[in-house]
Amino acid sequence: MPVTVEVPTEKWTGSVREVTLGATAEQGGTRAKTVTVGGETTLSFLHFEGEMPNPPVIAIEIQDHYPEDWSLLLKETWGDALNDPVTWAEKAEGYGADIIMLKLRGADNEGHETTPEEAAATVKKVLAATGLPLIVRGPGQAELDNELLVAVAEAAKGERIVMGLCEAKNYRTIVAAALAHDQLVISSTPMDVNLSKQLTILISDMALPLDRILMDPTTGALGYGIEYGYSVMERLRIAALSGDSMTQQPMICFVGEESWRQKESKAGEGVPEAWGDWAKRGVTWEAVTATTLLQTGADIVTIRHPETVEIVEGFIEKLMAGG
Repeated sequence: MPVTVEVPTEKWTGSVREVTLGATAEQGGTRAKTVTVGGETTLSFLHFEGEMPNPPVIAIEIQDHYPEDWSLLLKETWGDALNDPVTWAEKAEGYGADIIMLKLRGADNEGHETTPEEAAATVKKVLAATGLPLIVRGPGQAELDNELLVAVAEAAKGERIVMGLCEAKNYRTIVAAALAHDQLVISSTPMDVNLSKQLTILISDMALPLDRILMDPTTGALGYGIEYGYSVMERLRIAALSGDSMTQQPMICFVGEESWRQKESKAGEGVPEAWGDWAKRGVTWEAVTATTLLQTGADIVTIRHPETVEIVEGFIEKLMAGG
């Protein structure tokens, strides 16, 4: 005799805030489309419990100069495109990116630093080359980040680009530039729920609307602290769904950067034979990192290898369909 089993469900009172990247011509920009993330009323992909109105999306990372420190596998895959951010952006769009993420270089091996003028010019060229929304990251040096991102914010006025990373030591200048030129920002803190919440509060106190803030909770790659990052992201998402307004920002994870700096992805020689094929291993390392973080609440994952994009797209499509 058939037995009916009632599946227990959570009744959440909160939701993740929606954030829209980019601006079309009707909105004062030049993007061919906008991308909206967030809006969840349940934990990731639990469609029986709530809604995920906007699927997670993929940003492909490009850089403004040739990435000398990248894995040889990535260099071979992208080829000459790595020499020109415009060509690189065009290829990234062709590979299925939803968003382009441009990383600005700090100082090169000869001591040359990217100038604000160079950063602004590169951003304008990339915006002209692709119709996708744009994320721009500084080199990760507080003073230089401030200089470059102020120039970038002005150069991209009207495009609603996302700028980062806003950290406790340098968020004021970047947020002020975003306010002046109608841009968005990324709030970035070490793996800690309270620090993530506190920085969102500080940014909001500067009068930047909460629907213009993405949250980077920081995470490690597969095998390098991902389980701790996973638990922090899960706690942030539970707090958001429980009604804590300052944890309700969509989350972005820099998967490519974390995955491809690990020896399992970068090393093709001098490793145990049991590690298997290098190319397959590198892509798998990035793909598993991305899909793991998507299941704990990532709304945007940044990817470096085109093959990973295809794998992660398939994963998102399947789980959004309830598979």
